[in-house]
Amino acid sequence: MKKALRVVGILFGLYLIVRAVAEPFVIDMTDPATYRQDWGGPSLAGVLLVHCGPGVVSAVLIGLALRSWRRRRAAAAGQAEGVAGPTAGRR
Repeated sequence: MKKALRVVGILFGLYLIVRAVAEPFVIDMTDPATYRQDWGGPSLAGVLLVHCGPGVVSAVLIGLALRSWRRRRAAAAGQAEGVAGPTAGRR
């Protein structure tokens, strides 16, 4: 069940990232009439914050999760191979 929730979370996060990348191309940033009625409007900063903010947060969280996963994987590989840590051999 945890694995399924992680997959759904990653897919949703990737959707938010793609949406954040596409948003500046979807609206005409030089014409306030194109985004005035959007969520976060009538200001451009509000619209970009509401539409791109979740994608930025998702990218950071997915990046942190990947970094943590890589570190755990490297630590497990080091233990399996019997690699000594930085304090090995000291007395």
